[in-house]
Amino acid sequence: MSECSHNCSTCGENCEKRDPQSLIEPSNSLSQIKKVIAVVSGKGGVGKSSVTSMLAVLARRRGYETAVLDADITGPSIPRAFGVTARAQSGDDGIYPVASASGIKIMSLNLLIDDPSKPVIWRGPVIAGAVKQFWTDVVWGDVDYMFVDMPPGTGDVPLTVFQSLPVDGIIVVTSPQELVSMIVGKAVQMAEIMNIPILGVVENYSYYKCPDCGGEHSIFGPSRLEAAAEAAGVTAKVRLPIDPAFAGLCDRGRVEDCDPALLEPIFDAATK
Repeated sequence: MSECSHNCSTCGENCEKRDPQSLIEPSNSLSQIKKVIAVVSGKGGVGKSSVTSMLAVLARRRGYETAVLDADITGPSIPRAFGVTARAQSGDDGIYPVASASGIKIMSLNLLIDDPSKPVIWRGPVIAGAVKQFWTDVVWGDVDYMFVDMPPGTGDVPLTVFQSLPVDGIIVVTSPQELVSMIVGKAVQMAEIMNIPILGVVENYSYYKCPDCGGEHSIFGPSRLEAAAEAAGVTAKVRLPIDPAFAGLCDRGRVEDCDPALLEPIFDAATK
């Protein structure tokens, strides 16, 4: 059998991956997407979009055709991190993503609305419908790895993504605080209920490395990465530091200038 393109409209009825009970939506007919990886967290503010961006940068540097689907409709930050300001264009075939400087394909609500600074005041089903359209209506073309930047929590959008998109696995982002770790546990349980494999765990803001003495300081408390990885049943785990320089790159739209090497163990586990 040929490699699955995640476009069920091109499959025959005897395709072993085509479950008649499945709610998976076909992608645009001009899209061939090989692997979909969702980046999730239990709450906001843990750096999920940063991890998504770094993984996309790493994939692109390794020569893969890469895409980012920004599913955080009410808090989209991917375009700014990549310095993408052009409006997405549409044609007879669908909506076309906007490419970053290095060629990463991006789709976000901020690329479709007239004023990205205005709040999106939509009810849950409308938000979920927009995310689904990013999958079905966008002409992604050939993509080796698509990273989905998920909104926090276990509400309408995560449920829609897990049911409607052929997600191959998730990467969980957390931080050392005990409360955050507890909330992330709910996201992990949701993935297990939905039968989505957990590929790895990233503990962001894990420490601050002093530029003078080189010592590592646990600003937000001791690391709980080992416990989080054990609870998720994964061996791929990474601690990311508090890095003002990286934050500055994102603010200036230059995330593609970052060094994503620390995430290589997560990327390797997610893409093998």
